[in-house]
Amino acid sequence: MREYLPVLMFLGVAIAFAAGTVGLSTFIVPRRHNPTKDSAYECGVEPVGDARRRFNIKFYLVAVLFILFDIEAVFLYPWAVAFRQLGLYGLVEMLLFILILFVGYVYLLRKRALEWD
Repeated sequence: MREYLPVLMFLGVAIAFAAGTVGLSTFIVPRRHNPTKDSAYECGVEPVGDARRRFNIKFYLVAVLFILFDIEAVFLYPWAVAFRQLGLYGLVEMLLFILILFVGYVYLLRKRALEWD
């Protein structure tokens, strides 16, 4: 348990700082409401239409695919750090991983999942 004491202290300081900052801002910041401040801001253009309109499913599909490939790319970093310890076995496993990603990417291109039209 002694090894975790610095981590717990850091976590406590981080939580106290976050809570203190939010709590202090509720008392210090003046609250002045007016219609201009309370309106939605969209790149300097007046908002038009309903904000609750339906989005095309392609938007969500591309977003999920981006996150999927982005997260899978994160697995390359630990492999690169431990590359020398893994040796040939690690290289072959990573090549298989990249091959599976490439096959998935080619499949998405052939299904035209990444096109916006």
